Amino acid sequence: MKYLHTMIRVKDLDKSLEFFIDKLGMLEVKRKEVPQGKYTLVFIAANKDEPPLELTYNWDQSEPYSKGDNFGHIAYGVENIYKFCERLQNVGINILRPPRDGKMAFIRSPDEISVELLQIGEPLPVQEPWASMRSQGKW
Repeated sequence: MKYLHTMIRVKDLDKSLEFFIDKLGMLEVKRKEVPQGKYTLVFIAANKDEPPLELTYNWDQSEPYSKGDNFGHIAYGVENIYKFCERLQNVGINILRPPRDGKMAFIRSPDEISVELLQIGEPLPVQEPWASMRSQGKW
């Protein structure tokens, strides 16, 4: 068996692409428009050598998707959790679970998909202002 991808449905494709590509720095690796099915598939990845995340945009979807408890989160490793979270804050993304431990943080996509950010390797030394920041909302 080989892991291929994870799919999430998105309400606004442009907002989702802005979040994942412009703000998180991911790459679009493939796109498929299916007019007869009235949907678009966009495959994005942290780099071209990793399995992608499939964003499925149903053209006629007018209601928000429910937030099922059966899906936990998607996770990505970063080189420096503090610098990455600071960059996200600077482009308007709320850090819901700050990296107080130098290892882990959580944010949410425009469709409320929980995204875990993990420090690659050992945790960084604990530092302010992160150590004193409180968590916000549900992550």
